[in-house]
Parts: sequence; C-alpha cells; structure tokens
Amino acid sequence: MRIIGGKFKGRKFIPPAKNWPTRPTTDFAKEGLFNIIQNTWPIEDMKVLDLFGGTGSHSYEFISRGCKNVTYVDKFGGCVAFAKKMAKELDIEDDIRIYKADVFKFMASTGEQYHYIFAGPPYPLPTLDTIPDRIFEHELLRPGGWLVLEHNPNHDFKKHPRYLEERHYGKTIFSIFEELDEEE
Repeated sequence: MRIIGGKFKGRKFIPPAKNWPTRPTTDFAKEGLFNIIQNTWPIEDMKVLDLFGGTGSHSYEFISRGCKNVTYVDKFGGCVAFAKKMAKELDIEDDIRIYKADVFKFMASTGEQYHYIFAGPPYPLPTLDTIPDRIFEHELLRPGGWLVLEHNPNHDFKKHPRYLEERHYGKTIFSIFEELDEEE
C-alpha cells in the first residue's frame, strides 16, 4: 500500500499481519476517489472522520494533502496500534486523533460534525446498510458535507433520500451521500 498524493506521495506502508480483519481500498479506487474530493473540497480546511479506519490509508492520504483535522476510528487493536505507529513515523500526531472504539458507539456519542466522513466497513458486516441512516440520525455531517461509503455490488443505496451518486472501481463501489444545506 502507498500514499498516492501530497507531501508523502509514494510512501509505502505495510501492515504487520496478513490475516487482519481489513480490506484496504485499492490504490486505483483511492486515486479515483481523491480526484473527486480534491475537485470538490479545499482539503486543508476539512474536518474528516475515517470510520472502520483499518490501516489508516484514507487518514494518511488526507493529511498528506494538507488536512490538519482527521479522526480515525477502529475497534481492532492491531489496526489502532499500526495507525498510532504510522502517525508517529510520519510525524502527524498533531493532525490525527486515533480512537479504539466500536464505530456505532462512537457515532452515537461523538457529538461532533464533519465535512467529510469515509466509512470502509467489512463487506459482510450485517449492519452495513444502516450506516448512512445512523450518520444522519446522529447529525455527524455539517450542511453540505459528504459521507462516502465503500461497499460491494451486494448493496444498493440509490433510493436513500440523501444519496448523491456512486462511483465504481472494479467491484469496489463508493456511494456518496450529502447532508443538505440548511437553506434547501
């Protein structure tokens, strides 16, 4: 895995275990997603939430591109330890808050709002389809903010009231949801 843009562009990182409960987003899919993000948002001004953070790949990508306010959440201790190690190695500890927590409990208790939320849950997660509703129920997005949910073709969110669009990268799908502006 590697960071594909910004000040850490090309930096490779290798998680220490092959049997982690993670499914890292491919570089191809991540590059496509970040092209959309960079053309939509001023990354340096964003407040980002990375749910099911895994290796931390999305978090590092945002920070590499200038974001100074990233929150990473994962419940797997090995992933959290790896994210902390990478934050120290990259000297980005001031730019990232790392939480070892159940994502659903975190969403219910954080009380914060974000410009952008990325959720990359395990595809077989039985509650994957509830993630968008829980994000909006807990008002985690600022007006105009986006939720990007990574999933496979077994899930379809086109009928969700906050659905904006989706992008396909092989079998990886990013469904994008938007928090409506208060004026709308």
